[in-house]
Amino acid sequence: MTAVLELKSNLTRGNVYRRSDLAQWSNAVDRHVQLLVKNGELQKLSGGVYYYPKQTAFGAVPPKDEDLVRVFLKDDRFFIASLNAYNGLGVGATQLYNEQLVYNSKRDGRYDLGGHTFYFIKRPYFPNEVTEEFLLVDLLNNLHLLAEDTNALLEKVAEKAKRLSPQSLQKAVQDFGGLRAKKFFAKLF
Repeated sequence: MTAVLELKSNLTRGNVYRRSDLAQWSNAVDRHVQLLVKNGELQKLSGGVYYYPKQTAFGAVPPKDEDLVRVFLKDDRFFIASLNAYNGLGVGATQLYNEQLVYNSKRDGRYDLGGHTFYFIKRPYFPNEVTEEFLLVDLLNNLHLLAEDTNALLEKVAEKAKRLSPQSLQKAVQDFGGLRAKKFFAKLF
């Protein structure tokens, strides 16, 4: 039991850990982690990913998406986006979505991490911050994921594109556009 307490003493509340991170403080990491999970002191979020919950008067605070994704990818280079962001463009997108998009250079696919669904999309380039131009290009890239009237949406995207800076939009298309987005915007320029 002393070894489990030793492991626990090295953990910081609110942090997400990989199994390999925990192994440095334990000579039987799998057994010790299993005990902590069984006791409810550590939460298993995914294969090899654990969370040491921060407690408040209202209960355990869930991990931050950024921390969770950072530990899962073992990388700081990623960008978390939401399909819900398209709703603010004024192009007729109105649906609400439960999953987050994670642009990164390592993984593709949908993963459930701690009860949240993340759709990892492997891309060589992605922005550090959201702009209207990026969102418009990204909407075209992800049109297949949207539960919207595609034709009506495309008409309004074309109208919106005409109101944006042509140079900024062309740069966003060049940097982040997939084939569908490049073809669509090439007709407008």
